[in-house]
Amino acid sequence: MENDGFQKIRIAPSILSADFSVLAEEMASVEPFVDWLHIDVMDGHFVPNLTIGPPVVKAIRPHSKAFFDAHLMMTNPEEYFSAFASAGADSVTFHVETGDTGNRIAAAREKGLKVGLALNPDTAYDAVRPYLASVDLLLVMSVFPGFGGQSFIADVLDKIRAARLDIDRQGLKVFLQVDGGINAETAALAAAAGARIFVAGSAVFSAPNRAAAIEAIYSSAQKAGMPELF
Repeated sequence: MENDGFQKIRIAPSILSADFSVLAEEMASVEPFVDWLHIDVMDGHFVPNLTIGPPVVKAIRPHSKAFFDAHLMMTNPEEYFSAFASAGADSVTFHVETGDTGNRIAAAREKGLKVGLALNPDTAYDAVRPYLASVDLLLVMSVFPGFGGQSFIADVLDKIRAARLDIDRQGLKVFLQVDGGINAETAALAAAAGARIFVAGSAVFSAPNRAAAIEAIYSSAQKAGMPELF
């Protein structure tokens, strides 16, 4: 995660929607077109689903040079920071809803990780505002976490606008990410509101032409988020 480029449009394919039986090949199919991969980690407690953990991250790390953006949908993420760091994750994003946010930010940094903070669609933006200057990434969920393939919740756009305003006014080096129901159409809405990193799962991995799917999302977001370039 470089120290500049915080306004750069990025697509971060979510491997949750990939074929886990050939995960290395699935990552290879998108990596020529992206520099981030989003890794959804679900514990069956914070969200009603189970996915992968540090052993899988360790197994796939040698197969990719992408930035590993691990989204920890867990009630006790701090207990796994060390394991994810050792496995090769570059950043961990955990949820403000789990509490003890300040201590968890510090604990992740102690392990050499970049830190993201996420909020659910029904959580007020004010819950994350006090921590904005302390993190590297803010993730606004545009679906309720736990399952892929859900529809974009447009009500979160107001939170993206508020975050964009705070980040820009304060000159913060914080990536503003959106996750959930992202496709070319919804990416444009989120980009216009101020998002710059777009997590896309089924829109990429279910597409017959993944390069074209990524380009469509990217182009749509770029035009909406940076109209001065066009």
